[in-house]
Amino acid sequence: MLSPLDYFLGLFSLDIGIDLGTANTLVSVRGKGIVINEPSFVALERKTRRPIEVGVRAKEMWSKNPRDIIVVRPVRDGVISEFEVTEAMLHHLISKAHEQVWVPIPRPRVVVGIPSGVTEVEKRAVFDAAISAGAREAWLIEEPVAAAVGAGLPVQETRGSMMIDIGGGTTEIALFSLGGIVISRSIRVAGDEMDEDIVEHMRARHNLLIGEPTAEKVKLEIGSASPLPNERVMNVKGRHLVTGLPTAVEVSSIEIREAIAGSVEILVDTVKDALDDTPPELVADLMESGICMAGGASQLMGLPQRMAEEVNIRVWLAEDAATCVARGAGRVLEDYNNLRRLLAGLERGSTRH
Repeated sequence: MLSPLDYFLGLFSLDIGIDLGTANTLVSVRGKGIVINEPSFVALERKTRRPIEVGVRAKEMWSKNPRDIIVVRPVRDGVISEFEVTEAMLHHLISKAHEQVWVPIPRPRVVVGIPSGVTEVEKRAVFDAAISAGAREAWLIEEPVAAAVGAGLPVQETRGSMMIDIGGGTTEIALFSLGGIVISRSIRVAGDEMDEDIVEHMRARHNLLIGEPTAEKVKLEIGSASPLPNERVMNVKGRHLVTGLPTAVEVSSIEIREAIAGSVEILVDTVKDALDDTPPELVADLMESGICMAGGASQLMGLPQRMAEEVNIRVWLAEDAATCVARGAGRVLEDYNNLRRLLAGLERGSTRH
């Protein structure tokens, strides 16, 4: 039962769902939808470690920053690597969410998405960061669960449903039935790994040194997991490793597909492994309903088609796939009584209102 104070605060405070991602952090507010979608980057003064910029402006400084500024990605592979920086980033985003919906007080209730493979210590770090950043209460939810809720999968029904959530740092695969996870897999191969594949390919094939921001742009523009109806080309600019001079090289989508083939193959094999352990009756359900994909990196061209060909089951991309985790985390608070079972490590937050 809620206390009278909790009930009163619940009427006027924000309920916020956060997808604390390696590449982007998204914030969903009850009744408003996604209000913030910013890169998970923080620019700091090198000497004092004081945050200067958060989000888009910080990412613009990435690989271009002067010596007195460092640009940090506080979440790597879905895990907090810099607690104080993550706290500062969450504080900025929660405050910004308040400003956008004109609700100055009281502090919000927050659900944060976390990878399914994290340790208890890592869970505690996320929980503490949310409370320190200003949350009145905080809960954690595994990212594939949040993505499934956000995509509208029938996770509480008896028939099975499967979610493949491919983010920046991790890929989460989960099979659901009766409101619980039957089979799950979590690997640290996702969008960032593909970017690194492209950096290494350009170095080995063309003696061209490029940064991760350029590799990400190449992946988004011409990267693919299966042949395209019309293959594409683009100019990639960087520094030649032999001459040391600026150089532009034309690369094709065929070449980039070969560069990221290893990472794509790992994703396919992980899904096959999960299906191999799936009970036969649930496999039959999946053959009828298909498998849903979500997450920013799931939007790689041709990936759903490639996955469907490999596993012999229809694979479809969720609507607005990049925002599923944040929307799902927010929906848990909207329907808390029915969906609270889906939360991981349910905990009451701070008692100070």
